[in-house]
Amino acid sequence: MSSFADSRVWFITGTSSGMGNAILRAVLSANERVVATLRTPSALADLQSEYPPEQLLVLPLDVTETEQVTAAFKKTEEHFHRLDVVVNNAGYILSGEIEATPYEEGRKIVDALFWGAVYVTKEAAWFFREVNPAGHGGRVLNISSIGGYTGIPTFGYYNAGKFALEGFTDSFTREMPPEWNIKGIIVQLGGFETGWRGARVQLPPHPAYPENSPAAALREQWLGTQKTGDVHKAAAAILRIAGEKAPPLRVQLGSDALEAVVEQAKTTIRDAEAHAGLARSTDL
Repeated sequence: MSSFADSRVWFITGTSSGMGNAILRAVLSANERVVATLRTPSALADLQSEYPPEQLLVLPLDVTETEQVTAAFKKTEEHFHRLDVVVNNAGYILSGEIEATPYEEGRKIVDALFWGAVYVTKEAAWFFREVNPAGHGGRVLNISSIGGYTGIPTFGYYNAGKFALEGFTDSFTREMPPEWNIKGIIVQLGGFETGWRGARVQLPPHPAYPENSPAAALREQWLGTQKTGDVHKAAAAILRIAGEKAPPLRVQLGSDALEAVVEQAKTTIRDAEAHAGLARSTDL
């Protein structure tokens, strides 16, 4: 019997670099099994030579292509016969004022951040329910960020994709019957040095916006800020979260993410309380 027979099986998207790659390496170091998906499998040649096929399965995957997603889960079933944790990490950053962003670019990033994760999550639910033993269930960790909870100038379409992902994950988790033991978890990341510059599309500034506009100020701040989060510590935290029997719906990684989410929540409460009378005035 394989020495990995009792270890968890992970399915991770976007494993070529950054956070996805850090999670992948953490899973392997923990002696667990993993399906690593990415557009260019050759990027993981070093890991394929280091780890045996019974621990690491590398598959090509564009998460926006539903046929590829279905095929990847079928190969996971054939190879490992079970699945415990799915991590939706694939995506990129698009920066530019809303007015400066062509519609096709906006749709493209929402497809990658939201619809790709939707396709993967639906396949995960099927696998957890129909392939795993009854009640074994599974966990879907959808990687969000500060930008999935509060708006950021020049990140409008990125925000749209992540906000949609968070709402979808919330609804998905509430739909799952308790006896299935299937749970979705939103991981809200702060600033991590993940090689994000290579995964970032920067559009030219809109000519109507002044040099001191909020968008311009954010652009300069973003480019000049050194990210303080440690991806390896984040990966270790994700392994821990995935193992919790009663995981939180949302969890923040990075003190900046924690502070941003708490402040946004406080602002929402303050606004609601300040306009409570207006809210109630519309009741029958």
